[in-house]
Amino acid sequence: MKFKILLALIFVNLIQAQKFYFPKTTVTDSVILDKQMPQLALKVITQLQSAKYKPENKVDYLDNLFRLQMATQDYQQSIASLSENRSLFADHNMGGYRLMGFELYSRAKLAQKENNMTFSNALQKVFNQKYDRLPEKLIPRLGLSLDANVPESRKQFKKILNKQKDKDSIDYKTALALCKAYVSYKTFSGIKPQVMQLLVSKDKERFITETKDITLKNGNTLTITIVRKKQNTTPLPVILTSNIYAGQIDDFFGKRAATYNYVGAVVNTRGKRNSNNVNNPFEHESEDIYDVIDWVSKQPWSNGKVGMIGGSYLGFSQWAAVKKLHPALKTIVPQVAVGIGIDYPAQNNIFMSYMLQWIQYVTNNKLTDEADFTNAAKWDSINTKWYKSGKAFRSLDSISGKPSKIFQRWLDHPGYDQYWQKMIPYKEDFSKINIPILTTTGYYDDDQIGALYYYKEHHQYNKNADHYVVIGPYNHGGAQSFGFTYVNGNPIDPVARISIDDLAFSWFDYILKGGKKPDLLKDRINFQVMNTNTWKHVSGLDKMHTSTLKFYLQDLKNTSSVFNKPGKKDFTSQTVDFTIRDDKDTYYKSGKKDSIKTTNSIVFESEVLDKEMIFSGNISGFFNVSINKKDFDTETSLYQIQPDGKSFLLSTHMVRASYAKDNAGRKLLTPDVIEQIPVNNSIFMSKKIEKGSKLLLLVGVNKNPNWQINYGTGKNVSDETVQDAGKPLEIKWYNDSYVEIPVYKD
Repeated sequence: MKFKILLALIFVNLIQAQKFYFPKTTVTDSVILDKQMPQLALKVITQLQSAKYKPENKVDYLDNLFRLQMATQDYQQSIASLSENRSLFADHNMGGYRLMGFELYSRAKLAQKENNMTFSNALQKVFNQKYDRLPEKLIPRLGLSLDANVPESRKQFKKILNKQKDKDSIDYKTALALCKAYVSYKTFSGIKPQVMQLLVSKDKERFITETKDITLKNGNTLTITIVRKKQNTTPLPVILTSNIYAGQIDDFFGKRAATYNYVGAVVNTRGKRNSNNVNNPFEHESEDIYDVIDWVSKQPWSNGKVGMIGGSYLGFSQWAAVKKLHPALKTIVPQVAVGIGIDYPAQNNIFMSYMLQWIQYVTNNKLTDEADFTNAAKWDSINTKWYKSGKAFRSLDSISGKPSKIFQRWLDHPGYDQYWQKMIPYKEDFSKINIPILTTTGYYDDDQIGALYYYKEHHQYNKNADHYVVIGPYNHGGAQSFGFTYVNGNPIDPVARISIDDLAFSWFDYILKGGKKPDLLKDRINFQVMNTNTWKHVSGLDKMHTSTLKFYLQDLKNTSSVFNKPGKKDFTSQTVDFTIRDDKDTYYKSGKKDSIKTTNSIVFESEVLDKEMIFSGNISGFFNVSINKKDFDTETSLYQIQPDGKSFLLSTHMVRASYAKDNAGRKLLTPDVIEQIPVNNSIFMSKKIEKGSKLLLLVGVNKNPNWQINYGTGKNVSDETVQDAGKPLEIKWYNDSYVEIPVYKD
């Protein structure tokens, strides 16, 4: 009996140990709050440093630690932690710029105490010192790091704090979030107005910045920002960016080009800043940019040569620009370029819910609606509400409370038709593009499919295309800035931690100033093999692998290897009921601390690999299936299960079956007849897979709030509702279906 009581007491103590005393009066009394926060942060630090809570990712650990140290008002230690965090990015000296505001606040607090001066005077002193000592290439990023949304940070802090109403204790997770939100609000509410003024003053000593409106030949008015370095008094090549995300980022793009000794020109698209024209994203770039290039090439500060740079939508803009090529445009550097109609707003003809969030982001006002766009809870709620309602995808904008003509217009074009084709080069248009091009993208880039689509089309229609690709372990942000130390929680090889800025402007020096070609560009395709700390260089995307391994859809119970072709034809059945909106998620447990979500998927597991191999390229192949409907959306994922049980996502693919063979023309499936669905336009990656690993292949059906739901009637999917679901979807996945695994050998 005593033993049971002792166990119970230990259990109670463990539960209590996960919570901290935090009086409920802190919610309503700011004086008490400011006294309690340092004490709470000290307790959280103790837990953070314990084995249970310490993150494996050192960047995440240090990021939490320095904020907690600021909350305890130990500014000496917070600066040390910030410095250690920055040292992890020493390869390119750019990773720590985002934390500049916290460093300035900490240093100002120390200077205030040490020199017995006002905080304002201390802040001015440390800011000027930091600006003057900062590497020149980091100066353009200062504005981005300091331009925090103070009202939003206050809102987030209050939201977390109010959850503590009528409570006298707080759990570790909430306490950590509260401390971080408190520090963010205190920091930027304390420094932003002053440092932004100081930044403008210091920049005026270095740059000449002009913002003006230009009227194009077509009668439209656009706002353009031009930035030059004061010391550059002779005409220079112009680096142009066409930017729909009007705001502080315009200043960054302009100053970045100027620091690399070019003229930076940033033009905003129709309807942004001072433009009163209608803002229809993507539709008019090709027409407008030609006139913009014509204008900038004739200005006194221009030597007549123009290059373009930018990522995502700004990458798309460059491909729009070369649909009708201006003679002054000598090169483009599209980064993580949106493949309009290819990977956005639909990926392989499946529209995504995110498109509405993005439309409102860029059209709600003359700049960008950051508060609405970053309100993840709001958009999750909207998408979930639509999903659970069973209403047509076309109703999503009405459910959001803000109907959108743009959203509806996009949905009217489910195939890759002339609406999309006219926005960018199409087929033979690519044959006329004879300027040098440098594309950058990443294995984790949301627009990788689009970025590589342009490369493939360019080389298909122009055999002499002077077009290079750099692809590595970068996400959407990294492939247009710098290689982060960690991506998706995984450390990337040191050799991949390059400055994409340096690469891009070295390219501009090469093309526009007769400089040396960047060392990394040893061949057309330059890719980093993860887990080997090496780059490889080949002449084409198809050369990223030297052989393939066919992974058949079969159970290891029936074969010695999933890589052997089945001797007898068979199938695996799957049933998906679209009327059910509270699916119970299923998981594959790969290790003690890792599992893979398998809801609405069939799992095929390989044998343990008896030797290492390099997965390099993207999955392809064919699915032989029969279904009881006229259409469905496939979803495929390939994982590596490492010897320690951790999972690693290698490639994904999704496609609307009726568009799988032709993205411009829909061909419905015949119910209960075996049809072949090709696997194309999947995600590229290159990574060494260790001996003792195994591969896990998930094939299934797309059914979640983030995408359209295809009920299989054959009608426009945007108009289908749950009333169209009828009987559950029944699929037979035949075992002669296979996914080809690309393998690279030296």
